[in-house]
Amino acid sequence: MPDTTIERIHAREVFDSRGRPTVEVEVTCAGARPGRAIVPSGASTGHFEALELRDGDPARLSGLGVRTAVENVRSEIATALVGQNADDQASLDAAMIELDGTENKSRLGANAILGVSLAAAYAAAEAKGVSPVAQFREVWSRIDAQAASGEASVRTARLGHEPSLPLPMVNMISGGLHAGGNLDFQDYLILPVGATSYPQAFEWIVEVYNRVSRLLTEAGHEGILVGDEGGYGPKLGSNEEALSFVVSAIEAAGLRPGDDVCIGLDVASTHFYSNGSYRLAATGDEQLTSAQVVDLLEDWVDRYPIISIEDGLAEDDWDGWQELTRRLGDRVQLIGDDLFVTNPARLKQGIESAAGNSVLIKLNQIGSLSETLTTLRLAIDNGYWPVVSARSGETEDTTIADLVVATGAGQFKVGSVARSERLAKYNQLLRLAEENYPYCGGAIFESLAR
Repeated sequence: MPDTTIERIHAREVFDSRGRPTVEVEVTCAGARPGRAIVPSGASTGHFEALELRDGDPARLSGLGVRTAVENVRSEIATALVGQNADDQASLDAAMIELDGTENKSRLGANAILGVSLAAAYAAAEAKGVSPVAQFREVWSRIDAQAASGEASVRTARLGHEPSLPLPMVNMISGGLHAGGNLDFQDYLILPVGATSYPQAFEWIVEVYNRVSRLLTEAGHEGILVGDEGGYGPKLGSNEEALSFVVSAIEAAGLRPGDDVCIGLDVASTHFYSNGSYRLAATGDEQLTSAQVVDLLEDWVDRYPIISIEDGLAEDDWDGWQELTRRLGDRVQLIGDDLFVTNPARLKQGIESAAGNSVLIKLNQIGSLSETLTTLRLAIDNGYWPVVSARSGETEDTTIADLVVATGAGQFKVGSVARSERLAKYNQLLRLAEENYPYCGGAIFESLAR
């Protein structure tokens, strides 16, 4: 019987893909190698996310240091957890949440708690001699099923039952907070819904990405420099022009828009929403109501092969979300990111009010592995597509690649194909593809009226 007793917990300050400090944690079980995890960080953050604890010292790293969070791991958290069972994920996470004692993990820091939570899972895997996918799968199997509507859960009937490779959703053109505000909308993405395997899907993505670069350059736009997540960041004449470039790139790659490859949008509308209106700077400081934003998105869905829209309305605009879902929910995946922040209570509110039909799953939004998986389970059981996602501030850590396969969540959103912190995850999936996990691909959207 392997010994999964925690012997040592250590943390250090390291740096993410934006050159900002973040927390790395190592958890070691008796007689085994340490398990290690690095915590990501977002730029486009929702108001309701768990708190990422920063030092706030203006004399060091612009106040962004995480030495306080690191010390919280080394002291309070280590004192509480050394001697505990690393294989009992739920108990470890519950102990840290209780130790923190705040609603949003603001005392110890969600970055401190999440680092330990993930590193403990890796430590248990090391002690047991199993793969991270196997360990995450075991933790996933312990998450209780939630009360679900049978009719709604038909949408996600293919998900969560067995490990599987995900459909990638990949950034082509960036705007918003990911590219200096050159466009109002944050990401223009593609989903290779017609591919029959993950490796084929990824090849198609690379082909389209290269065509986007070429088409932008030929049109006199910047087709080389990229934003935080690797998508190109051109200064275009309108938000809609980016859609035209992506469609043209799909065709230039010899693929069929809508059949082989569809488009996803991350509107990130919370960041241009104020006092009940949406301000679109890229179209001449245009002020739109919620209804007008829904009109705009519906018009684009009518004219472009859009299959997914993230944060089409702001995190507090519940009435707008309900209208968006009423009008487009049977045709398009409507993802709540800032709306749900991987929080089961927020997601339950969405389910009860029929707002959205999908949820972005980001580990550091909620701050522990157990809570993340609870939200993912709630989504699948109630017919909401989960999309396991990275953050704009990422590292070489590949946890989410192992996690999306282990849970059979079905979709994966990491950014683009340029920048190694992104490729680390995509390449890990290529390795896992050699283990012959099943791949559903675009079939997960068979309930949509396309």
